[in-house]
Amino acid sequence: MKIRLKNLGILKYAEFSLGDLTIICGENNTGKTYAAYALYGFLDSWREFIDFGVSDSEIQNFVREGSLKIGLTQYVEKTDQMLAKVCRRYADQLDTVFAAHEGMFDQSEFHVEIGCPNLDKEYEGTIRPYGLPLTYSKRKGGEELTIAFVLEKERKKEIDPLFAERAINFIIGNAIFPDFLPRPFISSAERTGVITFRRELDSARDRLLEEMAREDKNSDPRNLLSKRYTRYSSPIQYNLDFIRELADSTRGNSFIAKEHPEILEAFSDIIGGEYTITPNDQLYYTPKGTQLKLTMGESSSAVRSLVDIGFYLHHVAQKGDLLMVDEPELNLHPENQRRIARLFARLVNLGVKVFITTHSDYIV
Repeated sequence: MKIRLKNLGILKYAEFSLGDLTIICGENNTGKTYAAYALYGFLDSWREFIDFGVSDSEIQNFVREGSLKIGLTQYVEKTDQMLAKVCRRYADQLDTVFAAHEGMFDQSEFHVEIGCPNLDKEYEGTIRPYGLPLTYSKRKGGEELTIAFVLEKERKKEIDPLFAERAINFIIGNAIFPDFLPRPFISSAERTGVITFRRELDSARDRLLEEMAREDKNSDPRNLLSKRYTRYSSPIQYNLDFIRELADSTRGNSFIAKEHPEILEAFSDIIGGEYTITPNDQLYYTPKGTQLKLTMGESSSAVRSLVDIGFYLHHVAQKGDLLMVDEPELNLHPENQRRIARLFARLVNLGVKVFITTHSDYIV
């Protein structure tokens, strides 16, 4: 996968390939974060912009009958054209991605090039894109994809065709592009502040909701919130949302926790202890060899800077993910910078792609 950027902030032109391990290293104010954030925004949102051109008659039949069979070869042959359209639509949204003033990125360009998708893999599961519970399946080596509702027949007529179309696009995209457009998880350079002030940020959000409800009693505050409260770039907003919902993330275990607990032990050595979160959303750090329960305010900056990565490794990580870390050396002693580099290498060998921006000789 090759990414090309033009007129993006300080970057006049940049080109890089996304590999199993990608490192961007450079001096301050050379555009590393612009490149990282632009890539994250694309990987996080490309499904919202893609349109495979499924016909209205197919969508109506899908809503009426509850299932649809689609030949994927016709879409594979048009991936270059479709991705070009997605990139243009995404570039138009860069103001939102960077929480910048309107027009700042009018001259910016974002381009993605990929190889030929491989349809040999088996593809099946159940998901809820746009609130619609759907099953999908494609046999190994085949090109026909079957999508079906997981709903009782009498409710199918209530489905909005627009949501059905978006769900179909979502599933086709996941069938064609998974090897090229991985699921991203980003840890921004602002992560230490996010975890330190998580309670204050929640309080500010609640006050804003109340204010908005008073100002416009006829509008749903949750809809207005997305427009007025998103004052941060999308990676930082993602960190805010992830930290805010830590208790929810602990409901599952990652493949690392299930199959490679030694990775979690190595991470515990880096932070010198363990994180725990209580059912009422209280986050603590316990140093090794003690019974102490330290709040984030009482813990070291190194402990605070690695919270989101720790919970990702323990509860969220999937094979094929892209773990993006902006300046992983934040607050880390040189020895721990070496340890985090070794940890990244082990993740790559387990099937998690790693993308970092760094100033650190130790990490490089």
